[in-house]
Amino acid sequence: MSSTKDFTHFDSEGRARMVNVGEKAPTLRTARARGSVLINHDTYELIRSGGVKKGDVLTVAQIAGIMGAKKTSELIPMCHPVFIEGINLKLTLNEEKCAVDIQAEARCSGKTGIEMEVLTAVSVAALTVYDMCKAVQRDMVISDICLLDKTGGVHGDFHRED
Repeated sequence: MSSTKDFTHFDSEGRARMVNVGEKAPTLRTARARGSVLINHDTYELIRSGGVKKGDVLTVAQIAGIMGAKKTSELIPMCHPVFIEGINLKLTLNEEKCAVDIQAEARCSGKTGIEMEVLTAVSVAALTVYDMCKAVQRDMVISDICLLDKTGGVHGDFHRED
């Protein structure tokens, strides 16, 4: 069982804190995340054909996700601002799952990782898909948002196995 001593965002008295990264050396860091928005066939066809009244769902969600990544430290209380050197956010229609699949990858050279930025990018993109399609479908499901991999930093590399 974990205690607050196992978490970096708590001080010795159990209070929330922002981790001091001042002594860490900058390193190249990368991260990738994914997620999906499960939709019905009618919504799928509206997105595919460009028939959603609010506009091009995939393009708007892509831009929103990138903007979300840039604002991560303003949304997540203990996140440090990160200089994002590049981010690639892809939204694709998955006919087999009847879903919009989202994947983000980003890189930075810094003292802290970029995992939260790619997770935020995927989350904001998924929420934007929901917002743009909610007039035609309210029971969409945002699912499977997760970190796929990350490189760099003192904790080493991570690669999801599934």
